[in-house]
Amino acid sequence: MKTENILVIGGTGKTGKRVVHLLEELGQNVRVGSRSASPAFDWHQPEGWAQALEGIDKVYITYQPDLAVPGALQAIEQLVKESKRAKVKKLVILSGKGEREAQLCEQVIIHSGLAYTIVRASWFNQNFSENFLLEPVLEGVVALPQAQANIPWVDADDIAAVAAKALTEDEHNGRIYELTGPRTLTFKDAVNEIAKASNRELTFIPISVKEYSDGMRQANIPEDFVWLIEYLFTEVLGNPELAEVTNDVEKVLDRKPIDFTEYAAKVAATGAWNASVPQIN
Repeated sequence: MKTENILVIGGTGKTGKRVVHLLEELGQNVRVGSRSASPAFDWHQPEGWAQALEGIDKVYITYQPDLAVPGALQAIEQLVKESKRAKVKKLVILSGKGEREAQLCEQVIIHSGLAYTIVRASWFNQNFSENFLLEPVLEGVVALPQAQANIPWVDADDIAAVAAKALTEDEHNGRIYELTGPRTLTFKDAVNEIAKASNRELTFIPISVKEYSDGMRQANIPEDFVWLIEYLFTEVLGNPELAEVTNDVEKVLDRKPIDFTEYAAKVAATGAWNASVPQIN
C-alpha cells in the first residue's frame, strides 16, 4: 500500500479518532484536523485551511454539527476550492442517510473534479455512549420523540473501517455507500438492549418533538443544537428511506456489520453506563 498524507477533519470526533487510528495502523501519514491541532483546522476560521491542507493527498471530511445545518453547504464549497488549490487528490465525506440537505453537500464533492467517496451513515450506536443520549441512559429515563421509528443503527467502528478503506483503496472511487447495521430497532428496543447488557432498569418514555425541544430549551441548550435535533427527529426520522437496511458494510469490509447487541455488551463491559445509577443485584 502506498503511503500518503491524509488529513482527517474532525480527527478527535466519534468517527475521526477511529479513522486516525486505523490509518496509522496502516502506516499512513495522518494529520489530525481539529482546533487543538497544529496546524489547526477550524470550520469557523477558513483562513487557516490552506495551511492544514498543505502537502495533503487525501481528506476525510466530517462537518460539525451536521451537514444539514445552515452554512454547511458554503463551507464545503470553500473547502473543495482550497483542496483543489492544494492539489488534494481525493475527498471522502461522512454524510447522513436520509438527510436531503446533506445530499446538497455531497453534490459539491461529486462535481468537484476530484476523486471521491460518499459515506452515508445511519444513526450511530455511539449516540448512546458518546453523545446526547448518554446522559438520559445514566439517569435511567430516556424520553424521546418518534418512538415508532425503525432505525438501522450503525456502529462508528464500521463507519471508520469503511472510511479508511475508501481513503486507501482506489476501487471505492466514485462510490456512494449507505451504511447501516444488520437490523432496525426502535428507541425502546435499543434502550431495552442497553438495560439487559448493563443489568439495569431503564425506562423509555415516548414524547412529542415539541416536548423534547421545550425540555432542551429549559436546559439552556444552544438554539442551533435544538434546531438540529428538531430537524433530525422530524425530517430524517420521518423519512422512510432511513429504515432501509443495506449490505454496504459487508460489501466493503467483507464481514457482517456490528449488531447493536454486540455494541451494547462491549460498552456495558467498560462500566460506562453505570456511572450515575447503581447496578441491579
